[in-house]
Amino acid sequence: MADGTDTALEPIGPVRRTQVGREATEPMREDIRLLGAILGDTVREQSGEDVFDLVERARVESFQVRRSEIDRNQLAALFDGVDVHQAIPVIRAFTHFALLANVAEDIHRERRRAVHVAAGEPPQRSSLAATYLKLESAELDSATVADALTGALVSPVITAHPTETRRRTVFDTQHRITELMRLRASGLTTTGDGRDIERELRRCILTLWQTALIRLSRLKIQDEIETGLRYYPAAFFDVIPKVNAEVRTALQARWPDANLLSEPILRPGSWIGGDRDGNPNVTAEVVRLATGNAAYTAFDHYFSEITALEQELSMSARLVKVTDELTALAETCAEPARADEPYRRALRGIHGRLTATARAILDRQPERELDLGLDRYGAPDELLADLDVVDASLRANGSAVVADDRLSRLREAVHVFGFHLSGLDMRQNSDVHEEVIAELLAWAGVHPDYASLSEDDRVEILVAELGTRRPLVGENAELSELARKELDIVAAAARAVRVFGPQAVPNYIISMCQSVSDMLEAAILLKEAGLLDASGEHPYAPVGIVPLFETIDDLQRGASILEAVLDLPLYRAMVHARGEQQEIMLGYSDSNKDGGYLAANWALYRAELDLVESARKTGIRLRLFHGRGGTVGRGGGPSYDAILAQPPGAVKGSLRLTEQGEIIAAKYAEPRAAHRNLETLLAATLESTLLDVEGLGDTAEPAYEVLDDLAARAQRAYADLVHDTDGFVEYFKASTPVSEIGALNIGSRPTSRKPTTSIADLRAIPWVLAWSQSRVMLPGWYGTGTAVEEWINGGPESPDEKLAVLRDLYERWPFFRSVLSNMAQVMAKADMGLAARYSELVEDEALRHRVFDKIVDEYHRTVRMHEVITGHDDLLADNPALARSVFNRFPYLEPLNHLQVELLRRYRAGDAEELVQRGILLTMSGLATALRNSG
Repeated sequence: MADGTDTALEPIGPVRRTQVGREATEPMREDIRLLGAILGDTVREQSGEDVFDLVERARVESFQVRRSEIDRNQLAALFDGVDVHQAIPVIRAFTHFALLANVAEDIHRERRRAVHVAAGEPPQRSSLAATYLKLESAELDSATVADALTGALVSPVITAHPTETRRRTVFDTQHRITELMRLRASGLTTTGDGRDIERELRRCILTLWQTALIRLSRLKIQDEIETGLRYYPAAFFDVIPKVNAEVRTALQARWPDANLLSEPILRPGSWIGGDRDGNPNVTAEVVRLATGNAAYTAFDHYFSEITALEQELSMSARLVKVTDELTALAETCAEPARADEPYRRALRGIHGRLTATARAILDRQPERELDLGLDRYGAPDELLADLDVVDASLRANGSAVVADDRLSRLREAVHVFGFHLSGLDMRQNSDVHEEVIAELLAWAGVHPDYASLSEDDRVEILVAELGTRRPLVGENAELSELARKELDIVAAAARAVRVFGPQAVPNYIISMCQSVSDMLEAAILLKEAGLLDASGEHPYAPVGIVPLFETIDDLQRGASILEAVLDLPLYRAMVHARGEQQEIMLGYSDSNKDGGYLAANWALYRAELDLVESARKTGIRLRLFHGRGGTVGRGGGPSYDAILAQPPGAVKGSLRLTEQGEIIAAKYAEPRAAHRNLETLLAATLESTLLDVEGLGDTAEPAYEVLDDLAARAQRAYADLVHDTDGFVEYFKASTPVSEIGALNIGSRPTSRKPTTSIADLRAIPWVLAWSQSRVMLPGWYGTGTAVEEWINGGPESPDEKLAVLRDLYERWPFFRSVLSNMAQVMAKADMGLAARYSELVEDEALRHRVFDKIVDEYHRTVRMHEVITGHDDLLADNPALARSVFNRFPYLEPLNHLQVELLRRYRAGDAEELVQRGILLTMSGLATALRNSG
């Protein structure tokens, strides 16, 4: 599915497929009808017949537009001059329908998977079961597997997103509706406690209707932190320990001599509260809040589980034997009433030590404390050791079935979440580093004008400073507000490492990294905070320095920058201290904004090939961090296919990727979906690491040359529109809601890194979000059609011969197939008819035609080129799930687009009524919910 969730139903191998026709999808349509009918009843009861009639008329006419029974302008006219007091409930109605349709589609996918299992079909593609079969067929030896999976890590990194602003109540109510629909799909009419399911659905939908979807005030980072953490009790605490244990057990059973996955392979991360690139709202206090709240969430879970275990492990010493180690552990709790209950006393001792730990390191205390006056745990390993004592005693005395339940899950949880919960990455732009380091060097008397130095001179000074232990400045240094803020932020990160452990802040990412000095400047900041000491024989480097290569030029130079920094003995010693591991982050969003869809995708592939070769030459272990957004224009698309489309050697057992916006909720809001999607990441990582998934063999270089040519042509076509068309920026600002994204209460950060109108300085999220709201979806396809058409018709070979080359690559090469499939998925969500409505917001008619006509021509050209390569006259021929989604749900998006245009027109004409602004924001949220990968 193009929303980034991985729900492929294709079995592996040439086996019989369960027929998926209208009969198979009727249960989903019935679910949608039920939820829609309940929502309609709620709208009528709560907002009156007039609003209900307007919603119904809009719904009916939207379907008539789809069937070409009426002109789209007739539907648009329905909202001309509409009373904003009526418009708001109409927007809310269609937004809620989109949310409910998401639930129905998710339930249907679960239903279809059950059908496949019941039919006895092989494991589904993208499942771990299917991956294990592939690995077994490859007959891999233990040494190969052990080497490939050394330091294995799969880390989804949660990031903030302006359109994912759902209130906690909405989040919880949607989860309740999902559970009720799941029961109903199983044939039940009542819940486990005897409640009528349909009545409960009505209660939930009424709650949704009466709950504000969005906040009236601008979203704060504190809100984003809370939103990111809610996925742990919702799903991660249940699923991540379970999946880690499952994968470790399965791999060790197949390669028992390989000593695999001594550390958890699946470890989540976060950017929320540590990413200050272009976000002045991130401060030292925010870093402390983000790391502290994460730790609190982990401890709260531990207290809850230990309290439950105290109730469950009631075994009496008169009836069971225990180990000497368990007896010693039980002595830490001298409670006469539990004298013959050694497990309970042992757990209460653990409870008491954990309480002492929480009081020592947390800013606020969880419930269920137990003060026994015991010493605190110094590290998570000490807590885990005590839990292991309980586990060993149970297993030694015939109670393994007990040990395999809650206690096993808790041990796995402590192993992966520690005292920190998830690693918070720090990120800042290289320009800020340069400015701050120049100030520090000047204050310390090292050099008065660092910014004027050449790259070689900069590197020489920075290496010299990193080779000493002395700081550049002290606490009383007279510094600018910027420099003091940056130092304070890094100091807060150092505190988190000291208090919660080194995994609390694992990485420092440098945005727009363009040189070796950019990397060393970040190292100086870490040194000032005590997070780096490279002066001795054994460097201290708990935080990894991660260059982020974002533009196409930077991607092309990334390998040379990596090799140059590794040539420095001091930096190489730092990498050695980190187990020869060097992480590189690749920016999907800015490379796309810079050069367009095809050029960016190919630049990323080429960069990975070059980085893999550099890692081989220098002997380091490369870990790639993929800065993917939810939408295809920002690197999105199904994760399984995207990982398999990586070049050979690019995964190597390790993968980090950002998860953003509506995609987080779609993937991880509840345990079943979270399990499926996390399993998919692991399956693809294992396959990409241990199997040859590229499949090009000796024909790789000719294939690469074809893409070199196509990408260059696509970049020229994209630049002709975005960078070279007179008035393009004006057109973009007028024909999309990009200005309103910045003006209204959307997200916690500005829409631009700098106060300019330059496309280069605009953040990628508003760039993609604006084009998706206006249904152009330009970042996901523009330039590809021209590139393919020119290439086919150019050169000495005939067009048929050239086309045969592309068709062959489409069949054999996962990367090329993924590029075209993702492009087709996003183009299926585009709508040039609706986009034309947005273009009418551009008052300059000549400019409107100059830009929009180009966009329409390229859209149709790209559709044609996709058809001639793939042989499909349907953009979604290879994605029936999305095809059903588009068919069922898109008529309900149409009113949201028309209402957004109407309200944008009023807002820009000076209508300052608060409801108009709120309506615009609600349409953005509704469209984002419906599209599921909007920005």
